[in-house]
Amino acid sequence: MIRVQDIKLSLEENKAQLITKVAKKLKIKPAEILSYTIFKEAIDARKKEDIKLVYTLDVETTKDEILLEKYPSLKRSDPAYVYPTLGEEMMEHAPIVVGSGPCGLFAALILAQKGFKPIVLERGKCVEERVKDVETFWESGIFDPKSNVQFGEGGAGTFSDGKLTTQIKNKRCHKVLEEMVLAGAPEEILYKNKPHVGTDILRGVVRNIRQQIIALGGSFRFEAQVTDIEIKEGELKAVIVNERERIETEHCILAIGHSARDTFEMLTTRKVHMEQKPFSMGMRVEHLQEWINEAQYGKKYAHHEKLGAAEYKLVHHCENGRTVYSFCMCPGGYVIASASEEGRIVTNGMSEHKRDAQNANSAILVNVGPEDFGSSHPLAGMYMQREFEELAFKMGGSNYKAPVQKLGDFFKNEPSTDFGIVKPSYQPGVTFSNMKAALPAFMSEAIDEAMRAFGKKIRYFDHEDALFTGFETRSSSPVRIPRNESYESNIKGLYPAGEGAGYAGGISSAAVDGIQIAESIIEKYKGLR
Repeated sequence: MIRVQDIKLSLEENKAQLITKVAKKLKIKPAEILSYTIFKEAIDARKKEDIKLVYTLDVETTKDEILLEKYPSLKRSDPAYVYPTLGEEMMEHAPIVVGSGPCGLFAALILAQKGFKPIVLERGKCVEERVKDVETFWESGIFDPKSNVQFGEGGAGTFSDGKLTTQIKNKRCHKVLEEMVLAGAPEEILYKNKPHVGTDILRGVVRNIRQQIIALGGSFRFEAQVTDIEIKEGELKAVIVNERERIETEHCILAIGHSARDTFEMLTTRKVHMEQKPFSMGMRVEHLQEWINEAQYGKKYAHHEKLGAAEYKLVHHCENGRTVYSFCMCPGGYVIASASEEGRIVTNGMSEHKRDAQNANSAILVNVGPEDFGSSHPLAGMYMQREFEELAFKMGGSNYKAPVQKLGDFFKNEPSTDFGIVKPSYQPGVTFSNMKAALPAFMSEAIDEAMRAFGKKIRYFDHEDALFTGFETRSSSPVRIPRNESYESNIKGLYPAGEGAGYAGGISSAAVDGIQIAESIIEKYKGLR
């Protein structure tokens, strides 16, 4: 098909008018357009009084070849995903996938679709049981270190906004979206410029992908933590589950996520090469979603049904050399308790598909790097994260309540004593604190400067009643596990993958990384013995 860009509709126009507009742009008759699909839909809100929806369409016409010759700027649409060709060798034992987040799920799915019957080992519980444990934690403060927002089927992304935006340009991205739609995600994610699924729908999508893998001969084992690996002469021979069960394999995709800290420590003892990696830390900020809608869309269109809850993406380069930016923005969502270790607090953001909660939230993060870690140990960044999480736990009252501070009080360096217009969404509860005084100077100074700057870009962003909740520490992995051109670590057969290994930053990029590793294995083997 032919890809046609920059077709605009006003908010009063409907999609049926797209054919007329495409025909006019190509200078053909509407009847000469045989079919079309929407490849991309974006919002142009630069003119608040005249917001447009901007489309890229894949079009089939009776004059395709003539049009391509007439308009050199036109291109063919992207080809469909092509599975790798099977290799020549036979695999001795089934490949193992450790972790069932997006990276692990999609690696297992591709392997299963090509007949390799992967074994998925997940330290947490299946999504149905996991949801119950997480909701119990949020309602009562009763924490389960084995089943929580970080650990369990679907990974940390299951309790998130389900954003599928990514900075990577990879032909496999559309394959991820297609598989998610087949598993129950809304079809609109195939073309929305900033697609999201929402935690409420993601839970079913994750379950359905698991069921497809099982139907293709794969298997899942929950509450099955890989506690050790067996290596002989630099090659992987087996994994040890729950400290007692040995499973032989020559291929293990390590899709453990960025919170499997005990696994990182185990890998260092087994001489798996690991490196420090920069990441970012900070706090969650909440505003009224209505403020963000008006700032981004203007009062006229602030609540227009075609636009939905407004988003933002902000960055500021500070005088002290640090960069502060918004991360994982959740329109109409919640700040959530995301701890995975006892006696530590972690915050994150989550939205349901409708994004209809009262508050908007995002992480406001400051970059940190090896120069801040205070040690050359490969896990020094991880230990730094722990220090912040323990501090937040103590500041909150040592009961999983999180410390909070109004932005106006943050500016004044005073503990908050009451709430203003913005009320906290974090459960199981919050405790008034002075987080500015608790943070290192380089972080507090940078966040103070950035929030004032952001207020000049988005009205009300620096409102005194905006609310900080602390701390957000797990924006990305604090380590990277080096790998070669075949995606293997220094241990042959061990494939570090996804966010935890330092090669992804979100649902889509993690899923793509899992697919690439599965393809690498498939290209070498033609099947299991």
